[in-house]
Amino acid sequence: MSITIGPIRLRNRVLLAPMSGVSDAPFRELAHACAAGLVVSEMVASRELVEQRRDMVRRSVGRGRISPFAIQLAGREARWMAEGARLAQDLGADIIDINMGCPARQVTGGLSGSALMRDLDHAQRLIEATVAASHVPVTLKMRLGWDAESINAPELAQRAEAVGVQMVAVHGRTRSQFYGGRADWRAIRLVKDRIGIPVIANGDCVDIESASRMFAASGADGIMIGRGSYGRPWWPGAIAETLAPGSGRREPDLAEQSTLVLNHHQSILALYGHELGNKVARKHLSWLVERKREEGWIDPGETASWRARLVSETDNRRVALLIQRLFFELQDVRAKAA
Repeated sequence: MSITIGPIRLRNRVLLAPMSGVSDAPFRELAHACAAGLVVSEMVASRELVEQRRDMVRRSVGRGRISPFAIQLAGREARWMAEGARLAQDLGADIIDINMGCPARQVTGGLSGSALMRDLDHAQRLIEATVAASHVPVTLKMRLGWDAESINAPELAQRAEAVGVQMVAVHGRTRSQFYGGRADWRAIRLVKDRIGIPVIANGDCVDIESASRMFAASGADGIMIGRGSYGRPWWPGAIAETLAPGSGRREPDLAEQSTLVLNHHQSILALYGHELGNKVARKHLSWLVERKREEGWIDPGETASWRARLVSETDNRRVALLIQRLFFELQDVRAKAA
């Protein structure tokens, strides 16, 4: 079964979640190259995009390198959401995604993100303004509700469909939960049962086993991987390939991963510059080391040492050499195990 968003057909049913500070252009371009079903930009503040704030424009990079190209907008005023949607299309967006799910205090404190789920009439007005300004499909990402006493995702999804939204993604937690507890995949089924457009389930999908359980519990058309892709941008495509051979891309071996990580590092430096890029790369390299520990490639006792070496080095040429050395040692471990 394929997913269509208006006239756009996705190549598979496993999507990369938009993540502020994570799914920047280098990360999502790598995930796209590794066959994620769809990648979405980091959350872009609509007003700041219209005002050409540098960091928001940088978050909107991707035209010509990603297809379909999706930009996620956030905001609290209909005027700016409409203007942001128009500018996003000028920047090449094939899909406009509306953020009504971010739980961060600096976002909800400004009455954006998941705070909009506290006032569905206002949320609907923002959706209507965005859809009216868009000649490309509009999608919506949300949570289950603000808290356990106000689970209103089914109603918001129904309103969104009625005014033209063509896909919704639901994180199986309330805003009050942030990322604590466990995502309630069964609650997402209540959204699926109310609407006819595609529904994407999000929250706590980290491997093929949890992906299969998420599909079964939610009844969703697709799934969205967020934190499960930390340190491995190729993961959505690999999960898709396991679920439906031929639709994604197999998990790269260690030699391929080495090349992908080195290319990712260089892309980060090209986008941010060497000084800021070095700082941005540190979290990705730290996650990489943690993934290799989880997978049993790095001895737990060596994890801290590898992390310290990678994140403390300020000479980017040496960082690249350390990445090569790490994967050389991992391949040596594999050879000895064989």
